[in-house]
Amino acid sequence: MKIICVGRNYAAHAKELGNDVPDEPVIFMKPKNALLQGHTPFYYPEFTNELHYECELVLRVCKNGKYIQERQASNYYNGITVGIDFTARDLQNDLMSKGLPWEKSKAFDNSAAVGKFLDITPGLNKKNINFSLLKNKELVQQGNSGDMIFSFDAIIANISNYFSLNIGDLIFTGTPAGVGECVVGDDLEAFIDKEMLLKIEVK
Repeated sequence: MKIICVGRNYAAHAKELGNDVPDEPVIFMKPKNALLQGHTPFYYPEFTNELHYECELVLRVCKNGKYIQERQASNYYNGITVGIDFTARDLQNDLMSKGLPWEKSKAFDNSAAVGKFLDITPGLNKKNINFSLLKNKELVQQGNSGDMIFSFDAIIANISNYFSLNIGDLIFTGTPAGVGECVVGDDLEAFIDKEMLLKIEVK
């Protein structure tokens, strides 16, 4: 199982971090050790002083594939949830300023928190999925899949040009504006519509 992530997939988020809006999906990966299941404590990493949350919709791959056409992409994922891409922002900024890879800031152990998956049914409007993140019961992030620069199917098609997709792979589809810092003691709750699918305590 691998975790594939899309960066800068919401224009407002790209702008809030001072990044250009991309012409094609920005892809990075996390190892399976990064996976943190829901209702498991998240321990604040010792190598950062600026830990950020990034709430995202996450797809579950259900079929092996390579060079997938966009019109067929919906056959390759069957589940959706919300996740948190934890980011050591100070470390990321330092690595990027030196022109170095920034996996240390994004792909560390337990940096990919994933909630309970919902089955994708034929009636689901994939272009109008609302999701949100509460920190200590306060709304800090909200997004809608319709605001993504690259749709689910476009992401699947693009990724599969470079990496074979395998059953059980997870795809983080990008975060909307509103990313911010979290500290020890924070409670994070992530929702699709009004259903809470992920709850994390930062310890």
